[in-house]
Amino acid sequence: MSERVDVLVVGAGLAGIDAGYRLQTECPSKSYLILEGRDAIGGTWDLFRYPGVRSDSDMFTLGFPFRPWRRARAIAHGDTILDYIRDTADHYRITEQIRFGRRVVSAHWSSAAATWTVRTANGEEYSCSFLYLCTGYYRYEAGYEVDFPGRDEFAGPVVHPQRWPDDLDYRDKRVVVIGSGATAVTLVPAMAETAAHVTMLQRSPSYFLSLASGDAPADSEISRAGSRLIRGRNVLATALLYRVSRRWPDRVARFLRDRVARQLPADVPVDPHFTPAYAPWDQRLCVVPDGDFFAALRAGRASVVTGSIARFTSSGVRLAGRDTETAGRDTEIPADIIVTATGLAMVTLGEIAVDVDGEPVDSGRLNVYKGMMFSGVPNLAWCVGYINASWTLRADLTARYVCRLVNYMDRHGIDATTPVLPPGMPQVDEPLMALSSGYVQRAAAHLPRQGARRPWRMRTNYLTDLPAMRLGRIDDGNVRFVRVKERV
Repeated sequence: MSERVDVLVVGAGLAGIDAGYRLQTECPSKSYLILEGRDAIGGTWDLFRYPGVRSDSDMFTLGFPFRPWRRARAIAHGDTILDYIRDTADHYRITEQIRFGRRVVSAHWSSAAATWTVRTANGEEYSCSFLYLCTGYYRYEAGYEVDFPGRDEFAGPVVHPQRWPDDLDYRDKRVVVIGSGATAVTLVPAMAETAAHVTMLQRSPSYFLSLASGDAPADSEISRAGSRLIRGRNVLATALLYRVSRRWPDRVARFLRDRVARQLPADVPVDPHFTPAYAPWDQRLCVVPDGDFFAALRAGRASVVTGSIARFTSSGVRLAGRDTETAGRDTEIPADIIVTATGLAMVTLGEIAVDVDGEPVDSGRLNVYKGMMFSGVPNLAWCVGYINASWTLRADLTARYVCRLVNYMDRHGIDATTPVLPPGMPQVDEPLMALSSGYVQRAAAHLPRQGARRPWRMRTNYLTDLPAMRLGRIDDGNVRFVRVKERV
């Protein structure tokens, strides 16, 4: 026998806790539960345990708008973020609505009953009127691994950041970190504090942006009013940087490279190590709090190498020679530990097997509506955050829209709301996330598609999303409603 609630939320990370708060406050007459596959709150911030793990967005915008971030450090460490999420869940008694150890494996929609039936890996069953997936966009069990030749020959440990061993001792060891994204840029200065030396080995560089980690002295607390002012400022600054980057990519690229050049030691050239082949915001910018990555380079505790990996050896990583010094021969980087910061394995809809009236849903054939619902799939939303700003900005807008929709359906006696792609809408071969990052490109075939125009096109601007999601019409002509009186 299944347990029934009005709204079922899947996932107890930032988005799931945000959804719980919004449901309690904006849909107080509706019952809800949160199913969490792991045994703890926090999602990403409970999962990742690698050295130095921190936010790559400022916490004034990544934090919950209903509980402003008040610590001085804007780029916060992972354990601090986790404490903040858990404390928020406890403070608003959201924790009481979470069922832990319930990994959802399937969801079946019955049009006749206007009900979702959800099953978990341990055989439990839940039913609901509306299903809200706050599952994130990557596989929790494992990250993306590259099958490097000779991997088994390496004498030391090979570690992926998503599965960081508690007992890994890298003190006075030579470490090679493979990757150039946010994780690698975080690991290098953190490990360099005690390692003999850390080498960041990248196939291609990323854009870096150094930012101050705090908006006040480290031991101070910011008032609620001050926090909201900083949040507003950061929202505007992030939106402006993105728009300027897209309009004048060459100028912004030169600006970013020049800022990096001023922080590098004399023996580290900007080209090729910090000259990406893509335009700013084709991939996310890597934030470097207080320039700690560059400080490690200047101190000689870390270095950067750009090149292709030929193979692992018993004592390190061998590169295929490319420049005039190494042409015709290979260069080996010695290592005691290799960290493969090669990225995430991106998934859709939480890897849940979804079907509508027995017909399996192919996520790659769906069209996204308002960045959260999908053509032909009733009463279901998937929380997808911004690619160019803090995840929670979009997550909170989505949660509040879900609440608006649930209340609208209740007022009008509607059982099911299904987005329907208008006839003649031009098809655009563009995935939900329009980034050139490897993790997005690897999953592109499985991502829902965008339409040619709104509301079937994903916005990337919080300032325009805010009024549209908070005040825009529910019955905008792009959805089909089924009411009680219409049911057979």
